Amino acid sequence: MWVFLLMVLLSLWPVAVSTARSDVKPCCQEKCGNVSVPYPFVILKPSCAMNDYFFLSCTSNDEGPYMLSYTRNIFTATGCDTKARVTSFESTYGAGCLSSCTEYVEMTDENPCSGEVNVDKIKMFPSKELDKATDHYNANRTLGQEGQGTVYKGMLADGKIVAVKKSKVIDEWTLRQFINEVVLLSQINHRNVVKLLGCCLETELPLLVYEFIPNGTFFQFLNDPNEEFPLTWEIRLRIATEVAGALFYLHSAASIAIFHRDIKSANILLGEKYRAKVADFGTSRSISVDQTHVTTLVQGTFGYLDPEYFQSSQFTDKSDVYSFGVVLVELLTGQKPLSFTRSEEQGRSLATYFLMAMESNCLFDILDPQVVKQGKEEDVLMVASLARSCLRLNEKERPTMKEVTMVLERIQKSENLIVQREIEYDRKEVMGAPWDATSTSTISSFGISASSSLDEKPLLYTY
Repeated sequence: MWVFLLMVLLSLWPVAVSTARSDVKPCCQEKCGNVSVPYPFVILKPSCAMNDYFFLSCTSNDEGPYMLSYTRNIFTATGCDTKARVTSFESTYGAGCLSSCTEYVEMTDENPCSGEVNVDKIKMFPSKELDKATDHYNANRTLGQEGQGTVYKGMLADGKIVAVKKSKVIDEWTLRQFINEVVLLSQINHRNVVKLLGCCLETELPLLVYEFIPNGTFFQFLNDPNEEFPLTWEIRLRIATEVAGALFYLHSAASIAIFHRDIKSANILLGEKYRAKVADFGTSRSISVDQTHVTTLVQGTFGYLDPEYFQSSQFTDKSDVYSFGVVLVELLTGQKPLSFTRSEEQGRSLATYFLMAMESNCLFDILDPQVVKQGKEEDVLMVASLARSCLRLNEKERPTMKEVTMVLERIQKSENLIVQREIEYDRKEVMGAPWDATSTSTISSFGISASSSLDEKPLLYTY
């Protein structure tokens, strides 16, 4: 449900506290379940309140309302996936709570909200400030369109540039995504995950405020190359390594394990010096230590969906691995995840097209020319082999994101070592030919090697 409470609290609360019980009007209900509602606040009948600002609603349900705190029951908002805010009349003071459908958490001095998240940890932006920052959500400030909303570029009063996401509609699904993103991003601290700066609870449509990421998405960078800053093999490899590290963090190293559930090149933002930032956690899910999967309605983006998840509705960490494998193939080929310009025999999905090329030893025919020109054959083959492992039909045969990260970091270190040697010895001929690798490094523990056969039976799956 969507709960929006705007009450005159700061200016009128002293009056409420000092008013005697004798002022309660006759025939007015004083309790909501077992929670006392002191005058001048009132429920059910607006005429019983001191004025309209003190009218509260009381919703009945099977369990009935309950006291959230015996000492801090000044402002209470209950419900599943609920947001609530209380402000003074002139918005000089405000507080709020967000709750999600999780186990009940008792309020304390450290956590004055009863839900999963305490907005004291997140900056609360006034709606007027964001309206001004985005020039009233001017279309010229649009950074991009998402399934559930529009992202605008904004400049705050202090000159800080931000990105403001405004939902298109307000419904139960949108609210769940809004709360889910706030809950999860408030617990994530990683340099390769986009940072949530705050939110606004004053408006009818949810607003989220993020750090501004200046260079668009990886998808845009792949499909609309920047001549001034070409997408070199070194940059591609670094972006892949950073995204893999972020996913490893989400799966294993964060305070709670998180499945992203919509990994794709369009959800990888590129910041200063084209550093990768994983974004869009609206459909992400956190899991407990003893959980291995979540069972949900199938959600995600075609072309990136794990076939096993598509069939079973059970999403695991290996489902994120599959989606990341598709991103690796995009990186190698420069092609889109779905294309109707390819024939059905070739495979409309990029994953199928790539795996068929691997099976028939035609990988080099589908690679991006820049990859062929700039990358070492050994390293490119290892990334291709890694991508194939991520795309295996049986999720148990896929590597974990920790293993993926270790492979990519090793390849990246190899690339950096070559660059350092070139600078040191000024030997331009070292990379004179695109495929002059001489070593045959193998990462046998993951079943990935540059010299491995390309005729291994791959996953063939079409959407």
